[in-house]
Amino acid sequence: MNAQIIDPLQGDFPEVIEEYLEHGVMKCIAFNRRGTLLAAGCVDGSCVIWDFETRGIAKELRDKDSVAPITSVCWSKYGHRILVSAADKSLTLWDVVSGKKITRTILEQTSLLARLHPGSSTPSTCLVCPLSSAPMVVDLETGTTTVLPVTVPETVNEVAAPPRNKSSDATPHFTPTAACFNKRGDLVYVGNSKGEILIIDHNRSVEIQAVVPISTAAVIKNIAFSRNGLYLLTNSNDRIIRMYENLLPQRDGSITLQELVKTTENHDVLEKLKVVGSKCLVLVREFQDTITKMHWKAPCFSGDGEWVIAGSASKGEHKIYIWDKAGYLIKILEGPKEALIDLAWHPIHPIVVSVSLAGFVYIWAKDYTENWSAFAPDFKELEENEEYVEREDEFDLMPETEKVKESGVNEDEEVDIVTVEKEDGFSDSDMSQEELCFLPAIPCPDEQQGKGGGSSSKLMESTHSESPVSEDAAMEGLAANNASSPHEEDSVRLKRRRKPSEKGLELQAEKVKKPVKALKTNGSKVSKPMRNKIVVGDDVVEANNGVHGEDGSDEYH
Repeated sequence: MNAQIIDPLQGDFPEVIEEYLEHGVMKCIAFNRRGTLLAAGCVDGSCVIWDFETRGIAKELRDKDSVAPITSVCWSKYGHRILVSAADKSLTLWDVVSGKKITRTILEQTSLLARLHPGSSTPSTCLVCPLSSAPMVVDLETGTTTVLPVTVPETVNEVAAPPRNKSSDATPHFTPTAACFNKRGDLVYVGNSKGEILIIDHNRSVEIQAVVPISTAAVIKNIAFSRNGLYLLTNSNDRIIRMYENLLPQRDGSITLQELVKTTENHDVLEKLKVVGSKCLVLVREFQDTITKMHWKAPCFSGDGEWVIAGSASKGEHKIYIWDKAGYLIKILEGPKEALIDLAWHPIHPIVVSVSLAGFVYIWAKDYTENWSAFAPDFKELEENEEYVEREDEFDLMPETEKVKESGVNEDEEVDIVTVEKEDGFSDSDMSQEELCFLPAIPCPDEQQGKGGGSSSKLMESTHSESPVSEDAAMEGLAANNASSPHEEDSVRLKRRRKPSEKGLELQAEKVKKPVKALKTNGSKVSKPMRNKIVVGDDVVEANNGVHGEDGSDEYH
């Protein structure tokens, strides 16, 4: 769509489901820095990388030593590496271009969340949030772990850095629920079960430098920074999402924090930490549903930090709430009747990607309205026909009005088409670093696609009240009298396609030079053989015998 004819007064947030992706059963997603690639972790232990521009699978990372479900995926700063955590307690670092495994580390507990260091182009350290222990900083090259403190000490003597070893038996008094790096990666923000945000300098003393308590002392389930690092978002068990403003500078935040600690030496330990915390984070806004009082899942910021989104944690609901930074609820996106388990906003465009419990990835985009009056300065939309009187020289090769005008453009000046302009959203980019934005798409063979290969499919209806499972249920009923093995039934259950569009049926009818006829399903025999191919669910069948087509290919991907 032409950007010139888009109404600029429309809000920059998604409105409808534009498309959905399917490949096995996906559980977690993550965009690269530019939003050109989308990584998705599957329950079979594979990590699928989608080309978000073409909606095709660019690469599939699969570790033969691990078939456990993926719990989280994370890109490195410039997209050359991906960190994958699995339910078998493993952390695997992949090289994206070659598809080779760099390192594999086994922890003592399953990692629910793993994040690479955001300040390095080739990071070798990551932050891990295990299932039932304190978060830790892991060196992927040596396998050493540094357990972070999660409780505020009452006396100075209780402050001690956890040992750096491969296996630590230190069990915290309070199990934290979330942790994240700041934008530069020099500080770690930890949320614990007492409703406290702890700021830790993991590079120096691995001690708590500041504490920001929550008024209700509720358990913090999620914590995340905006892309620009100016705001922090927390999700607590009291069903409130809180937004804090980060008062520390983007660069050398740990140095500024150390200076704040030195200026508050006259206070006791707890009071000192709270005073420093009040100079690091300030509560700006609270988001909640005052009527339903629902819990939230995967809250995050938009790419520009102007919007806050969160998914409903209610079972059987796929609702996404969108607020502005002022705290007003702007829109509620209602999807299929499937629970939402993960959520991500595109780094640049107003696009939201959500993952359902059934393993489908839904792409939410704007429902653009074309404003043709913006196409040209002298263009005007007419509600009724008007009589137009043409000028005498309007259709001349060189109108008189054009002869009078003098061009102010220097036609001899060379146009620079090589230099890449610096984008405002990526002001910290190291232009000397070659960033990975695209991968060569690898076409899937037909036989692999028949076994649940990756594909993308457009949604045909605007209501979006049903999932692809319910949409294809009626289409699959057309082939009820066709014999199928249990293996085929399982594959159909895992791999579902969209319904064929009217245009697709017309093209298919032209291909065989016959009109498409519906297949009878009442059990009666067809009197005359028909050689027309009919798309039923994701199978191409012959209308006369109900078997697969000779080419075995799928007409709609």
